[in-house]
Amino acid sequence: MTQSATERLRWTTADLELLPDDGNRYETIDGELFVTRAPHWGHQETCGNIYTELRNWSRRTGLGRAAIAPGIIFVDTDNVIPDVVWASNERLATLLDEAGHLMDAPDLVVEVLSPGADNERRDRDLKLRLYSVRGAKEYWIVDWRLQQVEVYRRQEISLGLVAVLYANDELTSDLLPGFRCFVKDFF
Repeated sequence: MTQSATERLRWTTADLELLPDDGNRYETIDGELFVTRAPHWGHQETCGNIYTELRNWSRRTGLGRAAIAPGIIFVDTDNVIPDVVWASNERLATLLDEAGHLMDAPDLVVEVLSPGADNERRDRDLKLRLYSVRGAKEYWIVDWRLQQVEVYRRQEISLGLVAVLYANDELTSDLLPGFRCFVKDFF
């Protein structure tokens, strides 16, 4: 039996569980498989710095919790691993399954860009749409090479770009009352 041009292989959670634990990151968006090698040191350092800023603010305020690279299993064909997330206490109580995986979008999702057209398309297009549809309130796309942050916020039914911030700009958010951080602190 031949596969028509309109049919395509759709990867699922079960398929991902069969893949090797080889240091690669495997994600699916609308059944499309994305494989990413271990990130660059600068990428990982940036993730850690963002997490630290969010964690420290969360501990001071007690309003929520941050995590690095949690799995989110939206549906069988949408399984992603964002770089950093933050969820309010109220939202977090409804997000986790028994295995500790997020089952829906946290309040804030952060993706740190990796080089390459496929990686950029995944983070700037596919993941932006996915997190928007799934109800994230805010999405930051961070470019550690350019030292900039694109801030997307919920505007009625979707996430829209509200700011592009550079190293000496201060990042604040209504989602995170009292959170203040210079973008350069992420790098």
